[in-house]
This record gives sequence, C-alpha cells and structure tokens, in this order.
Amino acid sequence: MISPYVRRLRLGREIEKRRKAAKLTTDKLAKMVSADRSKLSRLEGGKIRPDLDFVYKLLEALGVDGEEWAHLATIAREATEKGWWESQPMDHRQAMFADLEAGATTIREYHQTVVPGLLQTEAYTRALNEHDDLTLAAPAPSPQEMTIRARAGRQRMLRRPGGPSYEVVLDELIVRRETAPPRVLAEQLRALATTTVATVRVLPVSARIEVYSVPKSAFSLYTYADPGDPTVAAVEMVAADLALTDVGEVKSYEQLFDRLRKATLPEKDSAGLLAEAADEMERIAA
Repeated sequence: MISPYVRRLRLGREIEKRRKAAKLTTDKLAKMVSADRSKLSRLEGGKIRPDLDFVYKLLEALGVDGEEWAHLATIAREATEKGWWESQPMDHRQAMFADLEAGATTIREYHQTVVPGLLQTEAYTRALNEHDDLTLAAPAPSPQEMTIRARAGRQRMLRRPGGPSYEVVLDELIVRRETAPPRVLAEQLRALATTTVATVRVLPVSARIEVYSVPKSAFSLYTYADPGDPTVAAVEMVAADLALTDVGEVKSYEQLFDRLRKATLPEKDSAGLLAEAADEMERIAA
C-alpha cells in the first residue's frame, strides 16, 4: 500500500491548487459545499483522514471531472486506508516511520548514535529498550515486546518483493561507542557488515564533509513512485520526530545526505570496518 499520510498530503495539495486556480478562498469553497472552513483547512494541510463524500463534493464544486476526477478520487481512497501498523500495539514514533515506509521506492538515512530500526537485531532492540529510555521516548513507556514486534513488522515490509531501495550512512560513533552490551553490539555490527537489504556506508569521524556540513541529528528521506507525491524528510529528535514536506526544507536534507555520502568509506571498506569492530566487541565480551 502507499503511505496514507503521504496520500493525505498529496490530496490536500491537489485540492488547494485547484481552489486557488478557481480564485476561491477557503471560506468561499467551504460555503459552496456547506462545510466548516476549518475542515477544509485541515484537509488541505493533510492533517485529517479525508471524508470521501466531502472530497467528492469539493471536486464537483471545483469542476473536476473525467480522468482527473477518477485520479483524485483514487488518491482520496488511498488516503483513507489504515495501515498494518494501526492493527497492532505500537507507539506513535514507530507508527510514523511505518507509515512513511509504506510504498516508498527509496529510503535514505543518516544515523549518528544508534543503529537504524530497520537494521536492528532483536537483541539490540531489546538492549536499547532496557537501557536507553531516551532514544525510544514516547508519551507512555513502550512495553519491550510491543517495540520488538513493531520493529519486526517494519523489517518484514522492507524485505517484501518490490521493496524500497535502502541506503544508510552510519556515523563512526555508532561503530565505536557502546550503545549496548559488547556481545549484543558485536552481533549487531556483524549483521550490518553482511546485510543484503541495504547499502551501508560508514562516515569516519575524520571525514572531511563538503563545506563543513556537520549534521545536527539523524534523519531519513522517503520518495515514492508517483512523481506527484511529496518527498518526505523525517528528522529524529530526543522525544519527538518531525516529518517535513516543504520543498526547500527537504531539498536541504537531500543535499546534506549527498555530502555525507561522498565523505563515507566505500561499501566494501565500510563492511570491513564493521567486521573488525565486531571482532573487538567480542574480545571485550570474552
């Protein structure tokens, strides 16, 4: 399925574009369909799951018909769908990323403190959940098994036929700093070195990044098959995450990712560094 969140954003933009082309204010268009202005504003902002009858009335008021109507009606229906993540217990942070990952054709990520969720081993996820209450912060503490099941569900989606192209830049701090017990970290690093579901490159601490573009936080970029759907940048914070769709903001993160990628070790050298670090963690654990 295509990300319902992304489809809501797309639908909102399409309605707004046609409203402005018709030189209608939100007040005027809302009155034409006997609706509240705030409902239309939330729809255009992609902030609500659309009411299909409301959308059809808007399309009629805007004079949309034929193939264009059918196309927008399809987007609206897809925006109302509920993803697999809504049918099982999952904190809001995991749900946001699961939604963005749905139907993505490419995922690009930079991480600087912990291994990205899509590549975490079960033991590593358990260790984070037990020892790092800030990284997995949520409005209410997430039960360990719930977090593990959610991670596993997201990883299955990544491995599905026709899944996304996945590229990861890992800061060397992830490799060197102990974020889990040494034996667990050794297993995790070895899994990263041998993964076949992602292109993994390590960004050395000593790397020279173009124009000194030192990243301030971890972030992910998602693109989708329909060129009309927005590219989304998700920026990870300590207790919350931001989903950005503004073209200028997203472009900045795309440029940053390109600069980071250029400064990484080649894929083969990165795998070698990860394997060597795994060996060192096993020696520490012995």
